[in-house]
Amino acid sequence: MREVQLRHAKASLSSLVEGAAQGETAVITRRGKPRAVLVGIDEWNRLSQVPSFGHLLLASGLEDGDLPARDAAPLRDASL
Repeated sequence: MREVQLRHAKASLSSLVEGAAQGETAVITRRGKPRAVLVGIDEWNRLSQVPSFGHLLLASGLEDGDLPARDAAPLRDASL
């Protein structure tokens, strides 16, 4: 991961974009503090995909008996 000052990023944006397209991440700083991250489109697509709860459960490796049985009793009466 490369760290670049904002001033330098403005001057060399083409180079940073080319690096991001090749998989190199750039952290852009302002006054020494990280302010933004430049990543390639493939990495962005990977990071922006949110798995469904069902996919997370399937990937967890849990077996049928690993989770406690759900209590089907009503919690409380509600009058609206």
